[in-house]
Amino acid sequence: KLKGPDGRLPDRLPDGRPAVSWERRWTEGQLPLWLVATAGGIAVIFVLGMSYVAISIRQLSSTEPVWLISLFFSAAITIAGLLTLPFGWIMPSFYDLTLLSMIGFFGGVANLWLSQSYKFSEVSLVTPLKYLALVFAIVFGYLIWGEVPSGKTLIGAILVIASSIIIFRREITLKKEPTPSRHD
Repeated sequence: KLKGPDGRLPDRLPDGRPAVSWERRWTEGQLPLWLVATAGGIAVIFVLGMSYVAISIRQLSSTEPVWLISLFFSAAITIAGLLTLPFGWIMPSFYDLTLLSMIGFFGGVANLWLSQSYKFSEVSLVTPLKYLALVFAIVFGYLIWGEVPSGKTLIGAILVIASSIIIFRREITLKKEPTPSRHD
């Protein structure tokens, strides 16, 4: 919107103030070091947390039914979500509430299936397949909202698909059979 005829952001806004945007800082390498370090730290903590969750679900599924694990996860997320009420939460319209309810329902079913897959297969096989959700997000974003993915996004999607194929081929080569830890 503010880009000039050459496609670059202007140095000044129409009112004369300096135009310093996150887009310019990102593309021209001007992000502050503290912001990059903080984002990197958060990413590492997130990845470690997800690894812990995947391994915990695998171990818990040997003693607890998968539906109970998913129920407690959903309850914890609901409580955590309710803690955001004092921070500007507004009541959604009926249509939005319906959509949000459907997202919650289908997300719960997906969580149940993911927990079940951790029970019957190795974490190292299941976890990379979760990234295929990014590929589906790209496809649905294009089909539903007309979002055209950038070159970097397409390269990322190709890497996700290639890594999934490599993992499947490795599993076939090793002829690993899924080892259920217990029957419900």
